[in-house]
Amino acid sequence: MGINETLKAISDPVRRDILQMLKSGRKSAGEIAEHFNLTGATVSYHLTKLKSADLIAEEKYKNFIYYELNASVFEEVLAWIYGLGGKKE
Repeated sequence: MGINETLKAISDPVRRDILQMLKSGRKSAGEIAEHFNLTGATVSYHLTKLKSADLIAEEKYKNFIYYELNASVFEEVLAWIYGLGGKKE
């Protein structure tokens, strides 16, 4: 996934809140949805956008889907941002 998709995915405040929640560890879709005053379909939409940008990974276990951060994508974005601060002529 490219930088554009990553930045677009994190441009939404709900998606940033979801990422913040996942910092403390994996959570089920239900646990994530409990924190928002949104429909389940809307939370699912945001999770799909984050997953498409490869910012989160999902794991299915029995009847539940668990989500966790994919830190490697954040490392790539940070490396790109730091690269912008290179040598000035």
